[in-house]
Amino acid sequence: MNELNMSNSSETNWEMIDALNDETIDRSELPPLDDSFFTRAKWRMPVKPIAVTVHVDPELLAWFQSLGSEYEQRMIAALRIYAEAHRDAADQAITVV
Repeated sequence: MNELNMSNSSETNWEMIDALNDETIDRSELPPLDDSFFTRAKWRMPVKPIAVTVHVDPELLAWFQSLGSEYEQRMIAALRIYAEAHRDAADQAITVV
């Protein structure tokens, strides 16, 4: 990542988003939440995180911090998304003893 990529601002119209309510949100393209949805749903209980020291690029840290005070939770979420996307390959490569 370079500084140019990290400084791009969002083009989201946040005033319009903030003005939305349950009646004005278009849900026509969403599938119904029927029994098959809940059959496939996974219950995820929060896990108490452990403290670790990780070295990251200053620009990357600054970008996460620019998102707000919960930047550490966002970093954890990004790591979890990456791990879940690569879980099959990792499970085959690493055996926990």
